[in-house]
Amino acid sequence: MDPTPAPATTGTPTAAVDGAHLAALLQAGDIDAAIDAGLMEFRDDPALDPVARALIQDVRLRLRQAWEARERYRAREVRLATRAQAREARRNPATAAPAGTPRALPPAAAAALARARARAGGA
Repeated sequence: MDPTPAPATTGTPTAAVDGAHLAALLQAGDIDAAIDAGLMEFRDDPALDPVARALIQDVRLRLRQAWEARERYRAREVRLATRAQAREARRNPATAAPAGTPRALPPAAAAALARARARAGGA
């Protein structure tokens, strides 16, 4: 997976984005160049040809939806990995005491051992 986030903006000033140029790039199928030219920053231009405006709006919508879907997918992958780690930790609990260190007895066993020691020491 690509760790880079979806670009929200490319830094192109809104006034510098040429709708006709964007439409030409999109008609040529060069979406990457259109993104670099400011596709996502483009604001609707009533002077632009209606077909070109519709093309730009459609591509922007599809890109935004794709980027949002990619973010949802990445968030889901993180959630699933976290759940898998938690599940694995429950299945294979790591021992807190290192090897060779006596482990703590359950409370009932510790009480029984203390009573037995008391009887053995008192007799």
